[in-house]
Amino acid sequence: MPSGFRHSGTSQAGQPIRVALSEDGVLHYAVPGTPESLPAVSPQALTQAWEVARAAAAAEAWGPHRTLVFQGGPVLSLADADAACWAEAVDRAFSLSTVAGVALCLRLLALVELLGRARWMSGLYAIATDGIELHPALLSAAATQRLDAAARFDETGMKRVLSHRIAGGGG
Repeated sequence: MPSGFRHSGTSQAGQPIRVALSEDGVLHYAVPGTPESLPAVSPQALTQAWEVARAAAAAEAWGPHRTLVFQGGPVLSLADADAACWAEAVDRAFSLSTVAGVALCLRLLALVELLGRARWMSGLYAIATDGIELHPALLSAAATQRLDAAARFDETGMKRVLSHRIAGGGG
């Protein structure tokens, strides 16, 4: 982790997220906690994050690579061009200098990753020329389900939660 971290915000728990810019242009974030301890977000915020990220990608508004260094947890690198673009969009709209902003960004990226690997979810979204429509139960689950240590959603757990919500069980 680079030295020279500066305080850039306060988490919901009052713990700062420190940010440092390395000589090679990578932003490094010292995030308190672990990916599993990140808070839930609102489905509305997740929808807004999706929209700003999609607009940034369409505008080819690429962002810098970022490294999230979790206290007592993993180091996650957002070096893929698409992930860096989406993280930049979320940072501009919501701020990655807060735990809530990091939670929103990682939930958005985890949702995209899950949609790419979980073929059974194809009925929960529709892709059109003007964007994607996500089922409200999918948005709600992605906003609230716990991330794993790699900041991904557990596919089995997500399937169980969505089956219950779509069947009318709430939750």
